[in-house]
Amino acid sequence: MAEAFETRERPTRAYVIHPDLGNERTRRAPDLALEEAVALAHALPAIEVTGAEVARLRKPDPGMLFSKGKREEVGRNIKAAAGGEGAELVLIDGPVTPVQQRNLEQDWGVKILDRTGLILEIFADRAQTREGVLQVELAALAYQRTRLVRAWTHLERQRGGLGFVGGPGETQIEADRRAIDDQMVRLRRQLERVVRTRELHRKARAKVPYPIVALVGYTNAGKSTLFNRLTGAEVMAKDQLFATLDPTMRQLTLPGGRRAILSDTVGFISDLPHELVAAFRATLEEVLAADLILHVRDISHPETEEQAGDVGEILDSLGVDDDVPLIEVWNKIDALSPETRAALRRADARTEGVQAISALSGEGLEDLLAAIEAHLAAALEEPRSEAELVLPHADGRRRAWLHGEGVVLGEEIAEDGVHMRLRWTERQKSRFEGL
Repeated sequence: MAEAFETRERPTRAYVIHPDLGNERTRRAPDLALEEAVALAHALPAIEVTGAEVARLRKPDPGMLFSKGKREEVGRNIKAAAGGEGAELVLIDGPVTPVQQRNLEQDWGVKILDRTGLILEIFADRAQTREGVLQVELAALAYQRTRLVRAWTHLERQRGGLGFVGGPGETQIEADRRAIDDQMVRLRRQLERVVRTRELHRKARAKVPYPIVALVGYTNAGKSTLFNRLTGAEVMAKDQLFATLDPTMRQLTLPGGRRAILSDTVGFISDLPHELVAAFRATLEEVLAADLILHVRDISHPETEEQAGDVGEILDSLGVDDDVPLIEVWNKIDALSPETRAALRRADARTEGVQAISALSGEGLEDLLAAIEAHLAAALEEPRSEAELVLPHADGRRRAWLHGEGVVLGEEIAEDGVHMRLRWTERQKSRFEGL
């Protein structure tokens, strides 16, 4: 993966191209799609963007992607980039077949990386936890395996055997594919062990069964800024795509005293490589286990509706239950005019399941917290049963906890301890037993 730009004293000069097929299936406006592609490139420190353009084409060429005239035009722009120094890497914002990649590299004399390859590079650069690193490696191998098809110049080179018995020996491409498959099997085994560890952590949390509130949203929607504002954590929050990769969880105390676990997740993006959706499924299991989902939207973005559609598709592909309550959090209202901001706040007051906020300034957060508390109270309303127990006189901590939860119907002080009559839920009983 890292062959495109190895560690060096200066960044790799890159030229970004968004191929525009001009079809109605594409949700994105070409200029905004190019802007996002450039932002993706900026998310990788090893890259310096020296130029960018939308390349309009009527039909992709099977062998070269671009027509001869467009290829020559783009080739001149690549050479003229960076004040005539030229670009060393071309990032094509879309899928590029192995054959197209090889032919374009030969034609332009530069390294080619498509959208999937770039996103994998970013993830490889950002992953911190053991699980994140394993998932990126697995996704990268799945991607590389597809690049073996017809992309190699040594397909006829063979290894092993003289070919007299049982036909020709193993071709190089078969050996390379088998080596990748073996490595993927090893990574999956390691990942299974890590996932089992996460499952143990999840079961441990279930003994102190706070509800889980998961933040989801398009990348750079402001999830990490909101996470930090609500929990006082210090998760990296930058105006940068994929600033957060590894899942982060913190305790959240709501105004009424109820506690919850807030989970910050990786940002979604249009055309997310399917290798990453599969590989990061374990990371996104917190979303599947959530009692409430906060869909954070950058309401100031011109394509906020399209981004919301992409997030919805990925949630569906993950198998998120439709019954899980969801609040749409319209973030970044501070970037709007005062009139638009006021109109959005009025709209959120009229629209159920919508909260307009600014995670940066804090505007609207009190209403959001109240909405979270109301949703959790409705979703987690449980039947209560009465019980009696005797606590030792010295067990003041657990006695205070029961009073704090409001489950004590009455108590009497006796010689053998404090006799208490309770009315509580199974969740409260489980938490008490874990104290």
